[in-house]
Amino acid sequence: MTDRVTKSDKDWRESLTREQYRVTRQHGTERAFTGAYWDTKTPGTYRCVCCGQELFSSRTKYDSGSGWPSFYEPYGEAAVETSEDRTLGTARTEVHCARCAAHLGHVFPDGPQPTGLRYCINSASLDLQPEESHD
Repeated sequence: MTDRVTKSDKDWRESLTREQYRVTRQHGTERAFTGAYWDTKTPGTYRCVCCGQELFSSRTKYDSGSGWPSFYEPYGEAAVETSEDRTLGTARTEVHCARCAAHLGHVFPDGPQPTGLRYCINSASLDLQPEESHD
C-alpha cells in the first residue's frame, strides 16, 4: 500500500468543494440519482477525490438501480478499507479510502457475481480518470 495521506481539517476544507468535504470528511451521503457518476458509462478508473488513490475500475461498475455508482469489487485489495457503521441504528459496513480514510459509501452483500458485493459509493468522493482513446 502507498503511504497514508493526512491533512489538517483546514487543509481538507481548502482542497475540496463543500459537497466533497461533507461526504468524504464528515461521512455524508449525497441524494440518490444526483451524483455526477451514478449513470456514467465512461471507461476509466475512479480515484479518491481527496488523495488520488485508485479505488474502482469502470469494468466492475454496474447499474444497481440504487441511484449511486455501484461496483462489485474495488481496484485492488489495498484500495479500500471497511469498518462497522451504526449511525442509523442498524449495522452497515462503511467503505473508506485506505490511503486517506475518506468516507466513500457502504458495501452490501446483494451485488452480482463474481463477488456478490455492492459497493454503493458517493460520486462526490470519486474522480473519474477516463481511459485514453486509441483511435
